[in-house]
Amino acid sequence: MLKTLLAAAAVTLGASLFSLSAGAADKKVVVAYQTDALPSSVAIANGEFAKATGYDIDFRKFNSGAEIFAAIASGDVQVGYVGSSPFAAATSRGLDVRAFYLASISGIDEALVVRNGSGIEKLEDLKGKKLAAAPVSTDHYQLLQLIKQLGLTEADVQVLAIPQPEIAAAFGRGDIDGGFVWDPALTELKKNGKVLITSKEVAERGAPTFSAWVATGKFADANGEFLSKFAGVINKYYASFKTDKAAWGPSSDNTKALSGLLGGTAEQQAAALGNLNLLAPEAQSSKDWLGGGEASGAAKILKATAQFLKDQGKVSEVLPSYAAFVTPVALQATN
Repeated sequence: MLKTLLAAAAVTLGASLFSLSAGAADKKVVVAYQTDALPSSVAIANGEFAKATGYDIDFRKFNSGAEIFAAIASGDVQVGYVGSSPFAAATSRGLDVRAFYLASISGIDEALVVRNGSGIEKLEDLKGKKLAAAPVSTDHYQLLQLIKQLGLTEADVQVLAIPQPEIAAAFGRGDIDGGFVWDPALTELKKNGKVLITSKEVAERGAPTFSAWVATGKFADANGEFLSKFAGVINKYYASFKTDKAAWGPSSDNTKALSGLLGGTAEQQAAALGNLNLLAPEAQSSKDWLGGGEASGAAKILKATAQFLKDQGKVSEVLPSYAAFVTPVALQATN
């Protein structure tokens, strides 16, 4: 009987340990981020996202949204920080992802920088020049839109779609006349060039963009609480950045943390943060951005971007609606 009891206890203990192990395994997620300076990126550096959600988070840095969507499509990544152009391309091709938090909208943190000595002083001088942007990025989208707005075509302006590190190198060698980029490339290009036009200005001319945190549909359906807690952490850092400027200055612990995570100096990170165009959480969850279904700002930007990409031959189809790819649920749960 003693042997029987011991065996039963061992089975029970084994089952309990297996259950705990399975539970821990279920709470693992791979989250992709980029080199953009965001207040919430401090929570990547200090581990607060993992602490607040209770998940084992594997944060991986990528150079572009296109790379992140490739990783999502392969199953390697479940949550990622991306721009609206690669987002529109991915969903048009059938990828089930949902934006649950808008990190920023078109601002001065992305811009077309032209090289000193390139002969470019105004927008009309772009004809006959060689420019570059990261493939299928929001910058690439806005650069092509800008060329169209000027009444030019890619026959008039040579546009290279190359990764940001290659843009910085080509700019330094004088191989290109300008690049539409974000930090750290933006800071690097400005050392030997000047900003000709910002993302915010291109948006005002009719080509708005946004950057967002997205999750795969499968992950979102099964991990709603994680997404709301993740959004809550972003809200916390947004509020700090909005109300406590001293905590985000060039000598602050926050910008030093960003420097350690993203590269560059604390001073450069502080300057990059100052260029952001952030949306308040309550504005994001409203019908104007994530909460309006097909009429929401984010869904309309995705559809307009997809239409432009189709006209450019970048995607083969524009969906009737992009409402399924934006949701205010995680943000609403933080209230």
